[in-house]
Amino acid sequence: MTWAEPPGPQHEWLDGDAGPVARPYIITGGRVRSAADGFDLVAFVLAGADLDPTVHPRLLPEHRRLVALARQPVSVAELAAELDLAVGVVRVLLGDLLAKGLVAVHEPPAAGNLPDDDILKAVVSGLRAL
Repeated sequence: MTWAEPPGPQHEWLDGDAGPVARPYIITGGRVRSAADGFDLVAFVLAGADLDPTVHPRLLPEHRRLVALARQPVSVAELAAELDLAVGVVRVLLGDLLAKGLVAVHEPPAAGNLPDDDILKAVVSGLRAL
């Protein structure tokens, strides 16, 4: 069976192998902020090994893919790159998954919890002395 070309100008950037193209606002339902607080780019996401996203019928394919990718700890930035989506879109989708209890997000320590500069300088000096 041969499909007829639709009338009008053809786009060079879209071919038969491209598949469906959805705008980010469709994927997020028009939301630009996550239900949870913003996730840091280097925050690690982890899905429970025993969780089954198929029991939640309203999950989008992108939600399911995020859960599949997060079976091993992965950063928010890596998830965005893997899905080829904007970080803001991934943050909204992660907020949905977090609200359903399908993923856990582990934020990096705050700057106040990092070692003192003097300690770091002493470690560097010690390493140089080796």
